Amino acid sequence: MAPNTSKDVIDIDFVDAEESKLEKLVGPQAAPWKYEILYRNLAVIVYFHLAALYGLYLALTAGPAWSTIIFHFIIFFIASFGVSAGLHRLWSHNAFKAKLPLQIILILCTSLTFEYSVLNWVRDHRLHHKYTDTDADPHNAARGAFFSHLGWLLVKKHPEVKRRGKFTYMRDVNANPVLRFQKKWAVPFIGSMCFIIPTLIPMYFWNEGLNVAWHLSLLRYVVSLHQTLLGNSYAHAVGTRPYDKRILPTDNRSLNVVILGEGFHNFHHAFPWDYRSAELGTLFFNPTTWFIELFAKIGWAYDLKTASTSVIEGRAQRTGDGTRVQNKSDLNVNS
Repeated sequence: MAPNTSKDVIDIDFVDAEESKLEKLVGPQAAPWKYEILYRNLAVIVYFHLAALYGLYLALTAGPAWSTIIFHFIIFFIASFGVSAGLHRLWSHNAFKAKLPLQIILILCTSLTFEYSVLNWVRDHRLHHKYTDTDADPHNAARGAFFSHLGWLLVKKHPEVKRRGKFTYMRDVNANPVLRFQKKWAVPFIGSMCFIIPTLIPMYFWNEGLNVAWHLSLLRYVVSLHQTLLGNSYAHAVGTRPYDKRILPTDNRSLNVVILGEGFHNFHHAFPWDYRSAELGTLFFNPTTWFIELFAKIGWAYDLKTASTSVIEGRAQRTGDGTRVQNKSDLNVNS
């Protein structure tokens, strides 16, 4: 995320100077803290999950049109690319650059997930990387699997998140007109993309009932939400640490299939700027990398960044746990 103007340099130098005055946090770390429940968030989350369970019941018993089920499977995967390629690799880490048509596609895809605006998501995710598994991490995995998965959405932010969050570099994304548009119209735009339009399409085009159409939309949303949250919880608990055994993030090939190429989390935290989010690149299951490379072929994605083999090998030798997989023939090793 290198700034490209003298003013940016001045701003970052000032921010770094101010932030350096704060106590250094080294993860994994979690000091005693009293949780303050956000009851409105709790009520919304409970409703979504109950409605999703009812949607699953309707899917199994009410006989919705196959068109509705297939439609939501397609939306689910489209939304997944919005998170992994858009929210994560493009806007949070600048692992590649995207021309306007691809940015518009990705903003539509990510809006299908109802995970706040891109600007909010990027702020939290950059803070997560800067202070991984400490009290300044919004979903600190050192507080346990439930907190890092869902609990962090149900309580007020830790004071360290608020204190250090204001130092997060956001000039690049705040200057993006596509992201500013989504932020300005966040509620009607994201709400319509995630819930209203996916409910109306089955009703209009193949006469699905409102009850089924609405609750299957909520079922798809909740499954999509948990798919994303697994990267905060499971990916910080189960697996190997080939590149840095000192941190909680892990590489897990089973999880990698579920979250479409985002499961090599230890690699990602060691080399967050790598557009592949994995050393193996396209050798293993990595649909998000294939997605980015497809658009690179037509020129809509460019400046794809990677960590060199020598840098990766050096990091693995210095700090890894000795489980690094270097080629496709080694993939039969269990995570």
